[in-house]
Amino acid sequence: MPQANQMKRDRSDVMNNEATAVNSETAANDGATVDYGTQIPVPHGLDDLEVQEWLESLDSVLESSGPEVAAEILERLRAHATVSGIDLPFSANTPYANTIPARLEPLFPGDQELERRIKSLIRWNALAMVVRANRVEHNIGGHISTYASAATLYEVGFNHFFRARTPEFEGDTVYFQGHAAPGIYARAFLEGRISAQKLENFRRELKPGGGLSSYPHPWLMPEFWEFPTVSMGLSPLMAIYQARFSRYLENRGLKPATDAKIWAFLGDGETDEPESLGAITLASREKLDNLVFVVNCNLQRLDGPVRGNGQIIQELESAFRGAGWNVIKVLWGSEWDPILERDTEGLLVKRMGELVDGEYQKLVVESGAYVRQHFFGSDPRLLQLVEPLPDEALRRLRLGGHDPRKVYAAYKAAVEHKGRPTVILARTIKGYGLGEAGEGKNVTHQQKKLNEEELQVFRSRFGIPLNDQDCIEVPFYRPAEDSIEIQYLRARREALGGYVPTRSVRSQPLAADHDELFKEFLEGSEGREVSTTMAYVGMLRKMLKDPEMGKLIVPIVPDEARTFGMESLFRTAGIYSSSGQKYQPVDVNTLMYYKEAKDGQILEEGITEAGSMASFIAAGSAYATHGINTIPFFIYYSMFGFQRIADFIWAAADMRTRGFLLGGTAGRTTLSGEGLQHQDGNSHVLALPVPNLLAYDPAFAYEIAVIIQDGIRRMYKEGENIFYYITLMNEPYAMPPMSGDVRDGILRGMYKFRASENKKSKLRAQLFGSGSILREALQAQDILAEKYGVAADVWSVTSYKALYTDAVETERWNRLHPGEKPRTPYVTQTLADAPGALVAATDYIKTLPSMVSKWMPRRLATLGTDGFGRSEGRQSLRDFFEVDARFITLATLHELQQDGKIEPKVVTQAIKDLGIDPEKPNPVIS
Repeated sequence: MPQANQMKRDRSDVMNNEATAVNSETAANDGATVDYGTQIPVPHGLDDLEVQEWLESLDSVLESSGPEVAAEILERLRAHATVSGIDLPFSANTPYANTIPARLEPLFPGDQELERRIKSLIRWNALAMVVRANRVEHNIGGHISTYASAATLYEVGFNHFFRARTPEFEGDTVYFQGHAAPGIYARAFLEGRISAQKLENFRRELKPGGGLSSYPHPWLMPEFWEFPTVSMGLSPLMAIYQARFSRYLENRGLKPATDAKIWAFLGDGETDEPESLGAITLASREKLDNLVFVVNCNLQRLDGPVRGNGQIIQELESAFRGAGWNVIKVLWGSEWDPILERDTEGLLVKRMGELVDGEYQKLVVESGAYVRQHFFGSDPRLLQLVEPLPDEALRRLRLGGHDPRKVYAAYKAAVEHKGRPTVILARTIKGYGLGEAGEGKNVTHQQKKLNEEELQVFRSRFGIPLNDQDCIEVPFYRPAEDSIEIQYLRARREALGGYVPTRSVRSQPLAADHDELFKEFLEGSEGREVSTTMAYVGMLRKMLKDPEMGKLIVPIVPDEARTFGMESLFRTAGIYSSSGQKYQPVDVNTLMYYKEAKDGQILEEGITEAGSMASFIAAGSAYATHGINTIPFFIYYSMFGFQRIADFIWAAADMRTRGFLLGGTAGRTTLSGEGLQHQDGNSHVLALPVPNLLAYDPAFAYEIAVIIQDGIRRMYKEGENIFYYITLMNEPYAMPPMSGDVRDGILRGMYKFRASENKKSKLRAQLFGSGSILREALQAQDILAEKYGVAADVWSVTSYKALYTDAVETERWNRLHPGEKPRTPYVTQTLADAPGALVAATDYIKTLPSMVSKWMPRRLATLGTDGFGRSEGRQSLRDFFEVDARFITLATLHELQQDGKIEPKVVTQAIKDLGIDPEKPNPVIS
């Protein structure tokens, strides 16, 4: 049997065993404290006395050498056991207890009582905001219970950790939990940043004097909110990539290295969203110790418990520790410390780990007597621990997330931790303080109103200085400007650099027009066949070399750089890697080898459109977040943009993100062989609802050059809050030079590309093509002229969205100004003198061109790619979807027949001549 002294003597022998070498730093910082609360079943032949002696030996090591040495010994013993063939069960969990023991807690630096009073006022005003709004406008909505559970988590941060942006310091970045917005507004009200009138108009922004948006929306409150966070799951992933982008900027020398932190607040229920945990290994792999997650573990989703039959905190601990994060659990408040200290047998922590979350939720809503009987009553020895405490004291035993001392200790440990990101799992109660109105109940998330008694109970519990009558009116309460509360609150924020959240645009606009840079792409390819993707890569290559904006370009690609022909950039620009390149790539002897570098410029994100989009958002909003005008170019398979990550794109719009989304291998017929899953006939239609997104489907290199150059001018010189979606194809063909002054037409959505040479024909038509289908329209123009005597003009429609937006805006203006000369939509005025049949062909569904047909001078025939795709070559696909030159020709002839210009037999004969099967399956349903 081991003795304490013998343990000390033999320690060096144990530690020197070469077969048991492990990483002591990892072990020491893993967040696991030596805790005797987890009791392992005693095997046959091992008695309690022997176990106790081992534990006493460990106590001796702790006392003489400290926790680091103890952890080292335990890890080496574990390794030695494994080498000896002992199968030890794996667990990434620590006991259901606070990670930081009471004896290691730092002193709380502030006035805890004064901070409690300020926090109580914020609680009241947050509650008043929602209750008052719903009294005035029934069911206007709002959330009370989320902030009620997280108030301490936020207030400790506001008072001691969240540093504001200043001219000297970039400040911390905070992703606030969306449902907690009322509490953030309530604090800003005490700070004097938001008026009572705006609080009064919470969720009613159109009222006189203005109001407040329901959730964090930078588009609606551009000087207050920085990040839209209420669409659950998005902010954790955005925060990870924001933290990584901050390091990217540092490593590329675009900003100085600082200790600025990225804080992300999320709910335990939110972690069910796959985006929430989907990139946590990236954070540890990149050693993002500038990142802190705070998970508000109130054990409840919107409708009920997160893990009623399990323990969400232990589940999350396992996930994060397994991913390499530093995990800090904040479960039990200070009132538990003396009880835990009296528990010399570890029975209490064992009991804490036995209950499932559904049982914990039940304990919250029941009486102290119930807690005594059902929690402590499982063992007489546990009952002895709390025998001196009355039932009411048991009911009010605080959880860790409501104890400022515990939260402060966790935050301090998190910001001081090096080498890994930190997650804080803070145990709270949803609806904390609402009492019978909803504290800890399944209905609490939907709580909008409280009756008179409930308001008075809340008032009394948090010491709000209102009498019973005033309390019923739920007034906003703000102490006098010279009150100790306001002075303290202001002083704390002044010490931390200013107010948070605040959004400000601090970047310097670009100066040049870059005409020379794009000039060569206006001149065509001189007969050489290139795809629009290749043309874009050529522009990107030149932009990267530009003396003004080259360093600001951020190329982003999700593991498809070679697909898009970008491998030539590997060597010149380099692929960003925080650790550089520790290996020699297998293709090092080739011209375009895979080169990773610490100052690399390309963000090659791996197979994740969501992560790549999060990088796009970080780069595209850096003009405000970091004061740097970075210009992201994110290229991806177009099918995997709006269809897969549309919520992130909407968030980018809300955040006033700037930059370029490039939908590569776009269209439903341009991608040979790939089939149903990859072929895109939807993205331009799905781009329509995003208000500040400009969407283009160019056919030629000069069109792309005009669009990108104008986009850089509008976004990065003039500071417009827009961003772009441009589709690119992989089909090679000769690029023509830009002929005439068509720049305005390209940007506004359409222009005449090639007019018919026959000016005398009575059979006329206008053919509209986009992207690679424009070339099919050009072939149809030739067929119509040579075989059927039809003089057709061909138009390049670069943006149906631009045409649609212009037309509806014109209609609106006319409706609101009936006494003035009506304006004419661009598409209408452009086609005013265009005679004949109108036929549009697109590689997208027919809805796209159809939406502008009402503003055209005559009926529009539309051809599109409605239906599922097929694995085939381009020409076969265009035949299948009926968008090739033959079907454009047929549609034109049919329109002329409909207008009485030609006989039906001409159309019938044309079907035969063109080799079209009139009985072919309908692609929409086949």
